[in-house]
Order: sequence, then structure tokens, then C-alpha cells
Amino acid sequence: MPAIVGVAQVITLNSSSVFHIGDVYKIMPFSSARTFSGAGSFNTGESLNVNNNNLSNTNTYDADGVDQGIFLNA
Repeated sequence: MPAIVGVAQVITLNSSSVFHIGDVYKIMPFSSARTFSGAGSFNTGESLNVNNNNLSNTNTYDADGVDQGIFLNA
């Protein structure tokens, strides 16, 4: 079913972003990333109080070796 879309303002798009309006048949990524982070890594705010995390660690063991591939995305 067709979509009726009004005004859309796009400020910025990254190189691996997807901007979708209306009907779409297929959306495929062209890049992928894996991120490991410890306790308190992605905290944001104006007044941030992060307690000491001396005993914190990040488990980065990944037994499968290969994640879902994007090599067939053209």
C-alpha cells in the first residue's frame, strides 16, 4: 500500500545509515561493527556520577567466530 509522507528534514546521515520513507522492498547494510564495553562506558548526561567499578570486567569471548555476514549485500 502506498505511503503518503509529509515534510521530512534530514540533518545528517552517516555512511552506513539507512533513511527510509514509504514502501520498501529490501534494506541491506553495507557495513557492520562489533562493540565491547565495560560498566559505565556509554553513560551520558549533564551531571553524571559513576561509582568506582574496580571489579567490573567485560566478557569478550565469542565462540562462534563468524557473525551474520553482509557479503551478499550489493
